[in-house]
Amino acid sequence: MRPPQIFVDADACPVKNEAVTVAQRHGLIVTFVSNGGLRPSRDPMIRNVVVSKGADAADDWIVENARPNDVAVTADVPLAARLVPAGVHVIGPTGRPFTPESIGMAVAMRDLKQHLRETGEDRGFNRSFAARDRSEFLSALDRTVRRAMNAGREP
Repeated sequence: MRPPQIFVDADACPVKNEAVTVAQRHGLIVTFVSNGGLRPSRDPMIRNVVVSKGADAADDWIVENARPNDVAVTADVPLAARLVPAGVHVIGPTGRPFTPESIGMAVAMRDLKQHLRETGEDRGFNRSFAARDRSEFLSALDRTVRRAMNAGREP
């Protein structure tokens, strides 16, 4: 069985450097998927995939290429909802895991917030990304990668 890979939904992702740090620590390939604007890297363990400008092109590429026990980083709840049932370990940029137990509630909350924004009852402001979020993400990604690596070793 191949080692897990890390897939990053890279458009507007604030933790790209942290994902590279964890991937390097564990000797894993990290793939950034975006509609554009990625910095090239000479590191053979860092891959950049630029997809068309289509609405869900990056999401579709990740879903098509991630395998069970891979790790995905995204704040996109609908993408997480597509990956979790496929056996992909998914965490958000704040370190929040999307699991089979939590994905249903995450989708419901996303849909509720979208409805409130559409009706004008919520202005849709998100809190700022903080240094604490970055630290939480690093810890969560490291734990998630270790879990994926250990699961891949089981017979």
